[in-house]
Amino acid sequence: MTVSSSYVRTACWLLLASATSAVAAPVQDSPLSGGEGTVQQADHNAFSLPQANLSMTKRLDFSVGNSFFRNPWVEAPSTTNARDGLGPLFNTNTCQGCHIKDGRGNPPSAGGPSVSLFLRLAVPADPIRDANLLRKHGFKPAPVYGSQLQTSAISGAQPEADLVVSYRTITQTFPDGTTTTLQKPVYRIENPNYGPLPDDLLVSPRVAPPMTGMGLLMAIPEAEIMAVADPGDADHDGISGRANQVWDKARQTTTLGRFGWKASEPNIRQQALGAFAGDMGLTSAMNPVTDCTARENCDRYPNGGDAEVSDSVATSVTFYASSLAVPARRNMNEPQVEAGARLFNEIGCSSCHTPRHQTGEVDDRPDLSHQVIWPYTDLLLHDMGKGLADGRNEFLADGREWRTPPLWGLGLAQTVNPRAGFLHDGRARTPEEAILWHGGEAAATVQRYRALPVVRRQALIAFLNSL
Repeated sequence: MTVSSSYVRTACWLLLASATSAVAAPVQDSPLSGGEGTVQQADHNAFSLPQANLSMTKRLDFSVGNSFFRNPWVEAPSTTNARDGLGPLFNTNTCQGCHIKDGRGNPPSAGGPSVSLFLRLAVPADPIRDANLLRKHGFKPAPVYGSQLQTSAISGAQPEADLVVSYRTITQTFPDGTTTTLQKPVYRIENPNYGPLPDDLLVSPRVAPPMTGMGLLMAIPEAEIMAVADPGDADHDGISGRANQVWDKARQTTTLGRFGWKASEPNIRQQALGAFAGDMGLTSAMNPVTDCTARENCDRYPNGGDAEVSDSVATSVTFYASSLAVPARRNMNEPQVEAGARLFNEIGCSSCHTPRHQTGEVDDRPDLSHQVIWPYTDLLLHDMGKGLADGRNEFLADGREWRTPPLWGLGLAQTVNPRAGFLHDGRARTPEEAILWHGGEAAATVQRYRALPVVRRQALIAFLNSL
């Protein structure tokens, strides 16, 4: 019998993958990705439902938070006292404006307006002179323009600048001769209205991530996350996940980061209030000032009170964000999907996208407590290579590192939002494009994927689409 060279090459890659895996990752054996709170919905509302095991009383709280998440905030003064104070500089006027139907945002089309993607800004910091700033903020904001480019403004004010995106096409050829194209975004800041931009400005594009299962991710015990961190790659498997250590504003201490593209937020409340301040220009007790700097003279415009987002509103939105359910997996028993699930582990994807976790005890939240969940993330930072690097540090995360994003719900992303993109800036139009952009610690896994025959690559993608 003649054995083709491509078959041998593929077999070698799979043997190498198996040899470098110290512990075999589990294959999901239940469609209940979000534990008992999983919902059986697979349409455009799949990401917008409360935990299935949430009590009726808590469902009322969910509805209140939902109203503040969905409805627009307006300029002050207004008769809508609970939702006024927008801006004067902002990116969007509603949480749903970025998190489309509680799912992923979408990148702008070439030359088109950007709504659910924005630019984080920074300038190089001195580790000694700026030590306190770095400890509490994670980076050094740009003079005048702050930590985020705001492309909208209330009446009478000018936005900071325009964000313009263009794309360059990259063609890739697989070892079997098939080809595919990637799109590389190029970001430009044009028409700055508050003076010239710094010559050493660092920019990082961020598209809004999906909201599903955040409460369950918060419920994973810290010890479980830290147990798999391997910053020095002590086991020599090429994977060196690092835990980000970030500033907790409420507790006034450094703690584990879990949320955001670089794991720079410690909990859901701080992430939500940070978005209110940065994305919508709204103050709160946690953030009494927004990203608007003195040069931009925002104090001359009316505001919605000392805390435009009240503590009660903050609590409602936090509860809502922590209670969005994960949809059930689909087509799990199809042979192609089963084969793809095994390949996911065999070629090394599960080294970072850890399939299974178990949540701990959460006060007053039995719906989140002691749940077996399948999020496919380790919540750690990994070097993703030069192709995805933004060159901007954030606490311990360097310019090449990103947090492993959860994959649950991946196959419904473009059902919920047909324009949704993948990766931190939405550049990948398909899961396969996202795979091919991986580098750094994931480079060997990508090579194994590329070496697979097309039918096996299709099996892996079928598995991802079942999540």
